[in-house]
Amino acid sequence: MDAMRTPLTIAQAQQHARQLGVDRLDAQLLLCEALQQGRAWLLAHDTDTLTPPQQTRYLSELQRRAAGEPLAYIVGEKEFFGLTLQVSRDVLVPRPDTETLVEWALSLIPDQTATTVLDLGTGSGAIALAIQHARPKAQVTAVDASEPALQIAQNNARVWSLPVRFRLGSWLAPVAGERFDLIVSNPPYIAEGDPHMAALGFEPKQALTSGPDGLEDLRQIIATAPANLQPGGWLLLEHGYDQAVAVAQLLRDHGFSNVSTRFDLGGQARCTGGQRPA
Repeated sequence: MDAMRTPLTIAQAQQHARQLGVDRLDAQLLLCEALQQGRAWLLAHDTDTLTPPQQTRYLSELQRRAAGEPLAYIVGEKEFFGLTLQVSRDVLVPRPDTETLVEWALSLIPDQTATTVLDLGTGSGAIALAIQHARPKAQVTAVDASEPALQIAQNNARVWSLPVRFRLGSWLAPVAGERFDLIVSNPPYIAEGDPHMAALGFEPKQALTSGPDGLEDLRQIIATAPANLQPGGWLLLEHGYDQAVAVAQLLRDHGFSNVSTRFDLGGQARCTGGQRPA
């Protein structure tokens, strides 16, 4: 069957996806996008035939997925911590592992308090917006060095009516002279030349790699963050599964106390943080 020419039923469209090696759930979600219907509707209409525009869109997006492009970029959105966020190839796709960082941050922010929070390298705004959504009284600032990324984060904030303030610039430079109760960051932490980069070719490299050992940006943040932390304030950082010991030592070397590590759902050391002494 020439899938590009022959009208496909919904069942045949899913069979074609299997032939291309595309995951069943991904194929269903692409069909939902093309047909503007939910997954339950698909199951009840598997003999329905796609219209030519629906089929053209579906097959085009299916080829992109088969080539390895993340589903989130194809459909233009990703859910994170209960929020559906706009994403594009200007930002990383938010990962469930990063919810570990959000949960730790929320444990340090009392309800109904105006805790000041800074998110460094916000990308799509996922961390900052999740914190602001869960703690409406918090005063959240988000920084990114990429203007296109910051525009996406600002759009997401508008969609969810969240009052996060945004700053353009590198790490702590845009907030010089300001102090925060909590600083969080999911910075680049993959070593240049890491073989895992081959599977991440669709995502912005500048948001992924950080020097020969993957620690350059983490070093910079840890070294400069104390000047922007209130006494007793916390710095929480996401990092690679094998970097917890190194990050913990960097925190101690720069005077942080109560240094500890949190683990993601897969049991990997995912976040390490410490407190500026009071």
